[in-house]
Amino acid sequence: MCLAIPAQVLEIKGYEAVLDFGGVKRKANVSLLEDVKIGDYVIVHVGFAIQKLDKKEAEESLKYWKEILEAENYAEF
Repeated sequence: MCLAIPAQVLEIKGYEAVLDFGGVKRKANVSLLEDVKIGDYVIVHVGFAIQKLDKKEAEESLKYWKEILEAENYAEF
């Protein structure tokens, strides 16, 4: 299963970008996308950015992820 979590582009050097996944920074290859800029939001799969998201769509998705993670922390097993 693949989870599509938006990440914000913090730095770009060639085809490699540093991304912010809600406070967790990881590197990914952005060569599959055109016109990626610092501040853009992307979806990453196996180390490659595969889709750009507009800011509104990314923020809405991140809001849902936050709700899921908060619910998970309060769930009793």
